[in-house]
Amino acid sequence: MKTFVYLLFLALLGLTACQSEEEIKRQQYVAEGFDLYKKSCMNCHQAQGEGMANLYPPLAGSDFLTASNKALVICGMRNGFQHPLRVNGKLYRQPMPGNTALKALDLAVLTTFLYNEWGNEKKITDVTEVEKALAKCP
Repeated sequence: MKTFVYLLFLALLGLTACQSEEEIKRQQYVAEGFDLYKKSCMNCHQAQGEGMANLYPPLAGSDFLTASNKALVICGMRNGFQHPLRVNGKLYRQPMPGNTALKALDLAVLTTFLYNEWGNEKKITDVTEVEKALAKCP
């Protein structure tokens, strides 16, 4: 039994040693982003990102979480959405409050989580990208 545990430990150590620093950082951003999602977003968008009926749009399978909308998503998380949003062909009229307490790093990890979980990305949204988006928010 001790040999099995030792071999399992070595195998797991080998797997983590093979990951690049960038991949480890991405995984950290995703984990921290998930924690922020639970605190700030999950109440409306739900645990699996399915949204709430006609009130709040889904994130999972959403045609809104595209690379071309990323700056808009970042601005929306910070400043909210007061206008209707069309997601997957359906119009959602419920305003979304922003969270002005979220710093650029918070928004970077949250965006990384959203886009890695439901936006078909496997990369980090870094603080520089977030700061550029915030500078252009209406």
